[in-house]
Amino acid sequence: MRHENLVIEIGGAEDETFYDDLISLEVELDDQLTGMFRMTIAVVLQPDGTWTYLDDERFTLWQPVTVSAGLDDDMSQLISGFITRVRPEFGIGLEQCHLEVWGMDASVLMDRADRLQSWPDKRDSDIATDIFSAYGLTPEVTDTTVIHDEQVSTIIQRETDMQFLKRLALRNGFEVYVDGDTGFFGPPGLDAEPQPVASVQFGDDTTITNFRIEADALAAADVVMWQIDHMSGEVLEAGVEATEQPVLGASLSSSFLGDGQPVAQVVVAQTVATGVPEMVALCQGLFDRGQWFVTAEGDIAANDYGTVLKPRATLTLKGIGETHSGVYYVTHVTHHFMNDGYQQHFKAKRNALLPTGEESFDDDGDLLGGLL
Repeated sequence: MRHENLVIEIGGAEDETFYDDLISLEVELDDQLTGMFRMTIAVVLQPDGTWTYLDDERFTLWQPVTVSAGLDDDMSQLISGFITRVRPEFGIGLEQCHLEVWGMDASVLMDRADRLQSWPDKRDSDIATDIFSAYGLTPEVTDTTVIHDEQVSTIIQRETDMQFLKRLALRNGFEVYVDGDTGFFGPPGLDAEPQPVASVQFGDDTTITNFRIEADALAAADVVMWQIDHMSGEVLEAGVEATEQPVLGASLSSSFLGDGQPVAQVVVAQTVATGVPEMVALCQGLFDRGQWFVTAEGDIAANDYGTVLKPRATLTLKGIGETHSGVYYVTHVTHHFMNDGYQQHFKAKRNALLPTGEESFDDDGDLLGGLL
């Protein structure tokens, strides 16, 4: 069994004596939400009437916190952020007294003030780069193509910087998040090498428990949009009927429709675009988002799995039948650190069913090896 490691730095330094009083720690990472952590720490009444940790300057609001975890020497940074809430609780007995410390990743700083600002002659990717740089973050941004010409239309921001970036990301089919000191604005990383294979009901090789899957026939739909060109009076039309993102299986949702069964359609309304290219980009992003018709979640013991599971990355699952085994995109991981070990609860999604035949289902990289 590999040794589970946890490193917590508060105020830029690690205090190893602190772990003796740590009751639990959760780090929640999600593809749509700000990264969060919650620590529960035992507090002890001292003979002089003071309490441990309650007056410790390390556990004050806005102190920087970094959490890293792993097995043996394989360590990964889970979150780097700030303490945003402290909550002491005092039970009936002294053994029931503890301190809860909550925090968020660095993107919380981007979500604290509404702004009214114009962004003339900018692409969405240029805007993302400028905003990340303003917070001292290193931008990792995928270029977008549409330039919002000031003579036609200017992009106006009326929300916080993070809310604004999420709005821009949605219409491009992108993700936006902060990881450490890097700001990301781009499509999901579906082409990257999957994380190590995880197994359900696979005898001694089982790594996932409490697993469930759901396939929703109503999720996918074609997307269309109409609007009036205010300069020419022409009716502009855009529509999308095919995905541009990588497909993680052999059969899309539409392939299961029977003869005569219509494809669902969504009409984008009450949304203004600067022209057909932007309309197409918006429809494409919404179409691709609807293609994620398979969702799954389960629990992984870190020592059984052998590494830290990460969100916003692909994961190959096996042991759940040919229809459902294959590559998934991990959208959420909650890392639980308790006295009885290190557990990871995850959520994932998939935009197709059945393997493509190119997956590797074992540690040797053999195609379709050990699928069932």
